[in-house]
Amino acid sequence: MNLQVILQKIHIIDFQVFLIARRVSRSFLKLNMFLSRQAMFGLSICARNVNQLSRIESLLSKPKLRSYARPVTTALENYESSIYSSGKTEYANVNWDELGFALTKTDYMYVMNCSKDEEIFSEGILTRFGNIELCPSSGILNYGQGLFEGLKAYRKEDDGILLFRPEENALRMKMGADRMCMPSPTVEQFIDAVKRTVLANKRWVPPHGRGALYIRPLLMGTGPNLGVKPASEYTFLAYASPVGNYHKSPMNLVVEDKVCRAAPGGTGGVKAVTNYSPIYKTLGQAKARGFTDVLFLDALTGRNIEEGSAFNIFVLKGNVISTPTAHGTILPGITRKSIIEIASTLGYQVEERDVPIEEVFDAEEVFCTGTAMVLKSVVSITYQGKRIEYKMGEEPVAQKLHATLTGIQTGLIEDKMGWTVEVD
Repeated sequence: MNLQVILQKIHIIDFQVFLIARRVSRSFLKLNMFLSRQAMFGLSICARNVNQLSRIESLLSKPKLRSYARPVTTALENYESSIYSSGKTEYANVNWDELGFALTKTDYMYVMNCSKDEEIFSEGILTRFGNIELCPSSGILNYGQGLFEGLKAYRKEDDGILLFRPEENALRMKMGADRMCMPSPTVEQFIDAVKRTVLANKRWVPPHGRGALYIRPLLMGTGPNLGVKPASEYTFLAYASPVGNYHKSPMNLVVEDKVCRAAPGGTGGVKAVTNYSPIYKTLGQAKARGFTDVLFLDALTGRNIEEGSAFNIFVLKGNVISTPTAHGTILPGITRKSIIEIASTLGYQVEERDVPIEEVFDAEEVFCTGTAMVLKSVVSITYQGKRIEYKMGEEPVAQKLHATLTGIQTGLIEDKMGWTVEVD
């Protein structure tokens, strides 16, 4: 089906374009522009199919024009939705069995803005996935004033789509925004943005059991700032990518005893963008030595395990599962929280406490959790040249927990916790 779009005129006054959608028919859109009251010039654009509308959406993605973009993007969403919802489920041209954890560019991203004075985010729009424009002196570029979240959408056996605990991500972003002196979307705005991002990229949600659609919401200080202070404007943006396993190889960890991931009073307990790049060097060195990832110790004593580069950690001994307390230097992971609740319902005693490094050498099992990796058993841990390998029994506890968690996430197990949200 071809989409015929005729833009009769774009009138520009001080770089502001006033645009409204007048009519949507079955197979084409006619978008007419309001005439400006002052001298102006026109530009005619004809888009022959959906993909060519990216130029129009780019114009409308500029902050001053977003309020005029709703008719265009809504009409386009409806058009594409009709394409992908007719008949059997349509999928993007992806080799789902080869998916790793890397960016696959999808169709749309969701954007909304806020000024520091208002502290209320305006209604957002869907726009084509692509590069964004930033002032060189923006808060995110100069001072790292930014947060991100990560959550997944899963396809069920009946082709329905489920989000897993999006409210928790929304609340964690609000907590992080408060720490970073930023306004944040309401919980309702956050969840709506995620849902719309998933629906607009529906064909990129992998088939049941073959991956997930990873959604990455960002909150950034985008207003110009030369001095050290919060930005004057903020942008919330959500994009998505189909993903497979974060780590496909066995988890062989090395304990880092010289570099700390986070210190008390810092931002280790929120998902600040600045938490991650400082450990790139340590992580790169570990991988060069053949390790999968790094396990960091606490900054105060250097004796207690905290977390990895992108995961929380659990230690099993007998019927007791222990994990470090998320007290400000450790990110309160949503998968971590879910595993604590699942393990408790399965009869395990779960302890959140300081976990000395020595306990990993006496453990029966160690496993990691995170949105990206879900839950994965650790094969070995190396600390100061000493290596411990974990021998998995016939039914590891980690495997049982993983099966329960993923069963809920994908709709195979009844969600008695009320964690999943249907996307429709």
